Amino acid sequence: MSAELLTLDGLVHVFSYLEAPDLLRAARVNQAWNEAAGTTSLWRRLCLDHWTFCNISNLTPGMQTWKQYYLHRSKLEHEMASGRPSADYICRSMRGHKGKIVGMAYLSDNEHVFGGGKLRSVVCTASTDGTIRAWQVQEGTQIWSSPSQEVPFRKVITVPEYKLAISTDARGTIKVWHGESGEELAAFSTSSSSSSLVTYSVNNKPFLTASTAGGVIYTLEVPNLNQVSCITAFQNSSIDLLLCSPDEQWLVAGSTENADTSPKIFYTDCLINPADESPVSGSLPVNNCAVACWLPKAPARIAVMQQDRMSVQRIITVFDLAVKKSKYKMEVLAQQVASFTLPERTWTTPVMKGHGTETILLGCGSNLELYSIFGTQLEAFQHHNNTITSIWVDAFRVITSSFDLSLRVYTWKKVNKISSLTSRYYLLGGTHRWSRGFTDVACDNISIVGALETSPLDRQQDAEQERKVPINSNFLFLGRET
Repeated sequence: MSAELLTLDGLVHVFSYLEAPDLLRAARVNQAWNEAAGTTSLWRRLCLDHWTFCNISNLTPGMQTWKQYYLHRSKLEHEMASGRPSADYICRSMRGHKGKIVGMAYLSDNEHVFGGGKLRSVVCTASTDGTIRAWQVQEGTQIWSSPSQEVPFRKVITVPEYKLAISTDARGTIKVWHGESGEELAAFSTSSSSSSLVTYSVNNKPFLTASTAGGVIYTLEVPNLNQVSCITAFQNSSIDLLLCSPDEQWLVAGSTENADTSPKIFYTDCLINPADESPVSGSLPVNNCAVACWLPKAPARIAVMQQDRMSVQRIITVFDLAVKKSKYKMEVLAQQVASFTLPERTWTTPVMKGHGTETILLGCGSNLELYSIFGTQLEAFQHHNNTITSIWVDAFRVITSSFDLSLRVYTWKKVNKISSLTSRYYLLGGTHRWSRGFTDVACDNISIVGALETSPLDRQQDAEQERKVPINSNFLFLGRET
């Protein structure tokens, strides 16, 4: 049968086997092919195959199609992958904090309306200067700042879907801030010198769990911070490790300071629906935990790095978490999936992130290393000249920050069904005369922000000149304004 005799449905079926470049070429053949190649279902499939986090609610009725979404987003990702100065990105320096930035998170959702107008990123920061601030990244301007308080902040996290920022300070006071106005909505005191924070949703209702230096775990409603439960996880041991699983059913709490404690596992449903008896919990069979991370494409797969008590060797063990329910009780199961020993080296505090279900990224000193969960070293990169301070990982890219004043951007690719990285480019953050280097990095698919810590020389000069807004940290913006 010739192509001219195919019905519209027949053409659409044939075109369903094509990728975007071939569809665009087919659309130029004639009017019938153009109509078939523009079919919504074809471009919707391409979008959802390429971006598992693509949100159809961001399609503007009457203004945007799946085809436009695909083309605009692909164009932006190409620009972020190529990284040509002035052509693919512009830089913005956002100044205002008088102290060190200790927390940074996006307030804006990463599901942008590509091609539907100007793209807008909003990031929130916490500082030792006692302020929380929100910034418009594309314009490089401050949106709001909280009133300055004497107690320095320790951390800030965000709940973008509710436009909320949540902070904790050195006295353990938790506060909720309105993301658009900066208004303080609620406060709760844990009476602890420090705490870690995680948020999660159960039945579309948001909750916050906070851990303290005294080993206590609070679960609070968001945004009013009403206490739901309070349990003592460890006696006289600080909880500085607090992670919520990708399926939001599990919390893992632990201490990297106390070598004798094993990380504990809690079933979130028992924390938000407390009963008279103790919540369902268990322990991971590891001690001397240094760092842990989730494998994000698995419901509840966690990788834990520990130091062998008898040597300086570091071991990574991977567990799948599950719950076993019977008529009379529930039991937490931590099934070991894999375990391997890392090569011997002089260790600094490592940075560890997960990708997919079987890939682990390690920032070891100035090196970035990729391992399978079974111990095979997949790749190693030596692009930085100083310690890697943080790693951002998403489905499209990896970004590392370093004290060498650079960010390094990589993109993912599949080789024989195995994840690998392609190194793309550097983003530079100034000179060591004014800055110690990057301490953190984050990305929302259209921008990259990096926190810079200034050097003592810069702080001294700020004091000598008595500037109205002395600088202690900046940001970097990457992406095109469209």
